[in-house]
Amino acid sequence: MAPNEPLFAGRRGSSIHSEERAEDEDTALLSGQKVATAPKNRYHFWREVGLFTWAVVATAALIVLAVLLGQQQTIPQDGKSSKPTGKRNLIFMVSDGMGPASLSMTRSFRQFQGTLPFNDALALDQHFIGSSRTRSTSSYVTDSAAGATAFSCGLKSYNGAISMLPDLTPCGTVLEAAKKAGYMTGLVVTTDITDATPACFASHVRIRSEEDLIAQQEVGEHPLGRVVDLMLGGGRCHFLPNTTTGSCREDGRDITKLAQDIFGWNYIDNREDFDSLKLGSAVKLPLMGLFAEHDIPYEIDRRNMNDKYPSLEEMARTAMNALAAATQDSEKGFFLMIEASRIDHAGHGNDPAAQVNEVLGYDRAFASVIEFLDNSDVEGVMVATSDHETGELHPEYPHYGWYPQVLANVSHSSSYLAGQLRLHIGQTVDHSKNFEDDESRKADLAKYINEELVQKGLGIQDATAEEIQRVIDVPPLASYTFADMVSRRAQIGWSTHGHSAVDVNIYGSKGSDALRGNHENIEVGEFLRTYLDVDVQAVTDELVEKSTTLRSSAISGDWFGHIPTEEEIRFASMHYERLYPDAL
Repeated sequence: MAPNEPLFAGRRGSSIHSEERAEDEDTALLSGQKVATAPKNRYHFWREVGLFTWAVVATAALIVLAVLLGQQQTIPQDGKSSKPTGKRNLIFMVSDGMGPASLSMTRSFRQFQGTLPFNDALALDQHFIGSSRTRSTSSYVTDSAAGATAFSCGLKSYNGAISMLPDLTPCGTVLEAAKKAGYMTGLVVTTDITDATPACFASHVRIRSEEDLIAQQEVGEHPLGRVVDLMLGGGRCHFLPNTTTGSCREDGRDITKLAQDIFGWNYIDNREDFDSLKLGSAVKLPLMGLFAEHDIPYEIDRRNMNDKYPSLEEMARTAMNALAAATQDSEKGFFLMIEASRIDHAGHGNDPAAQVNEVLGYDRAFASVIEFLDNSDVEGVMVATSDHETGELHPEYPHYGWYPQVLANVSHSSSYLAGQLRLHIGQTVDHSKNFEDDESRKADLAKYINEELVQKGLGIQDATAEEIQRVIDVPPLASYTFADMVSRRAQIGWSTHGHSAVDVNIYGSKGSDALRGNHENIEVGEFLRTYLDVDVQAVTDELVEKSTTLRSSAISGDWFGHIPTEEEIRFASMHYERLYPDAL
């Protein structure tokens, strides 16, 4: 063997043949007889033929199996190639402000409330597939606008941006691209329909506070015309002229009239008309249902006003059924965004009883989506995630304890009770006299707070005099005080009244495997456009072109509102003026 020749270099044949030759050599040495080789050679020949034939058949079978699996898997693991084919529906769900701690708290609360075993899980838990990173371009902690822009455009942007990029140009959204491609589209929320998340799918403004302008774009006064077929939620005040009771617009335009007269919308604003839709079987599109001046009440309060406000689950079922019926004879399906908006608000208020009931309401809506997809003859996928976490990082406060029974005793949100306090003070306190010097009235107010709000509303029977006095001393912050009283007794800790940078969960139905694992939030947006097979970039190009040539007579300047200041961007996620109007 040459010095540089590899070991075994001169030997040919498989390891099986080598072992057989070694066996023959051993036999010859032991017996002194020459071993016959011809029969073995014939045996080896036919054995190799058989092995080769088996390998060919097995390979062919694997290829056929791979093709069959490829046909079933419409989205590959990388989520970026192999476009899906055929008619399909996509339902995207957003749990605004819901982080992993919210899920843990809600799960154990539900187990306590229903006397369920420790391994009982939410519908959400059964479809957990991954997590999402949430930072924006302007902050490690995103707001809802930048978070929703990541979903709608598949691109990062600054806090406060409504489908606008850091260079202040618009980015096309998956909803707009879906509408352009022939899909029907819808938005369902429990907050204002002009709030950041829904706005990011159907409008473009440079700062989220431009809700009057968002309302105009959502109904059709938009560079691309009307892009939404169904909207259900709150926020009626942004659609009514400022000469009307219940309006919060800065001008006298009636957007409900504009929607009906110019863009063909059917408009409803009350529970009776909603019920007449028969959960979607009697809907005529386009449909706009605005059931509250601002936000639909927290679920813990809404359930006592069921005759006035529909639930998220009811609105979701109505939207899915209506869009399915409208696309029954179409080659295209629908795209629907559903947001449980007020989980975020409960987090801002550090109100644990309101939050667990918001999450449970979302879980019921989530289950209804899974049921719809399972029963549908049309291929469909559901993806659900949060834009960010709000308020809570861990349930231990101040030590290892957590008492869900405290939340079970609460019958109203802290925000609702603070509103009742404002009404009571307005009706009973004589502001012409010095309240501080009137001990009798102070005692009456303390009695009302303790008996009507704390004992009946919060279910707290052991409120201290100091806690009641804190409410009396600063009534505008009563919501925070009520929430803190509940949190302390339940041993729930909050890290902030704002958002956090904690990764949030991703949930998905069959067909969402591309989102398994940990992803940037823009990858969720990329999945949405890939699944629908729509061209978002073409929409972006059209928006940029039309926005420079078209002008609305009702809009001064341009389509996208004023250019925000650095301060507006920095505080874009702070909407306390709406959540707690008396706190400023």
